[in-house]
Amino acid sequence: MSSALLPKPQMRRLLARRMKFHLFGAFFVSVGCAALYKFGVAEPRKRAYAEFYKNYDPMKDFEVMRAAGVFESAPPK
Repeated sequence: MSSALLPKPQMRRLLARRMKFHLFGAFFVSVGCAALYKFGVAEPRKRAYAEFYKNYDPMKDFEVMRAAGVFESAPPK
């Protein structure tokens, strides 16, 4: 009589069913994190580097460091 009131617990393939759920969940969370990192960190960083090197003059920077005495092989003038 009481066995008709309570459903039987699932005893077979419980781990496989839970693993399927968690694997799909982990996959979608990791893809979401990768997309957030790409568009939230990597792309702005690439744009910032491109903007910096658009106007960067390495010879001017070299001359400033040379005048400051940073290089031993290129003494200041």
